[in-house]
Amino acid sequence: MMTHTDDLQPRYIRANGMEFAYLEADGGAGEGPLVLCLHGFPDTAWSMVGLLRKLSAAGFRAVAPFMRGYPPGALPEDRDYSGLALGRDVIALAEHFGAQSAMVVGHDWGAFAAYSAAALRPDRIKRIVTAAVPHPRRFLLRPSREQLRASHYMFKFQLPGWPERRIRENDFAWLRDLARSWSPGWEPSEDYFGPVKAAFSDPARLKAALGYYRALPLSLLQREAWQFLLKPIYVPARVIYGENDACILPSTFLDQEHLFGDKYELVGIPKAGHFMHLEAPDAFAEQVIGFLKAAS
Repeated sequence: MMTHTDDLQPRYIRANGMEFAYLEADGGAGEGPLVLCLHGFPDTAWSMVGLLRKLSAAGFRAVAPFMRGYPPGALPEDRDYSGLALGRDVIALAEHFGAQSAMVVGHDWGAFAAYSAAALRPDRIKRIVTAAVPHPRRFLLRPSREQLRASHYMFKFQLPGWPERRIRENDFAWLRDLARSWSPGWEPSEDYFGPVKAAFSDPARLKAALGYYRALPLSLLQREAWQFLLKPIYVPARVIYGENDACILPSTFLDQEHLFGDKYELVGIPKAGHFMHLEAPDAFAEQVIGFLKAAS
């Protein structure tokens, strides 16, 4: 469930110069190794509630931040939605929670943030589990023709104004259909999609979410981005993909072993698409917890 409960109300902190909202299992009384659970698009931290509870039961301190620019946290004054900014957010959040090193679970843009954090500060990131996105170098520099076609929405999101209008039309029907197309056969529940609609009903928040996509082309022209985002990852990583993912195709996850300089595992979730953490929550949590427990 992604509804408000007594032990899962948004809390607020300042990290990396801005206010973040977050959810924490056990009402903030959790102990054990810190695990940051990062959501993607179109999504919110509420979709991580099931995983938070399972991680807490397994002995972890489980926290799900609302990503940069997503409500109820603040909009970044610098309007920086680059991959490097996302990675620095992760490091700052881990520092706030007092962890010498944190483990990170990221889905979609949350996966991108996890890769960025691991590249920036491998000394502060103990392990990562990424879902639905391969290493940025594999995705950005070696996409197949089929993947380019599947990523058509990313090109549309570069257009000024059109995505903001299209996404909000007819009670977000286009966006709901987009999510369906990424996970064929899956019907987005209102528990998942309700918080998404609430977030994106604010034009400034929708623009922020689209800012992640719009920052990507410019980031690839910057030397610092090349230095960190595209280099190999030197922390243990488990990369999970949905075998029916029509957004980031399963073939896009192949041939990336050389981009991981430490332990690397690639795991497919059968009969699941892009939102495997919602389509197959038990199987997904099993893969996450098994890999993170190996570090303790």
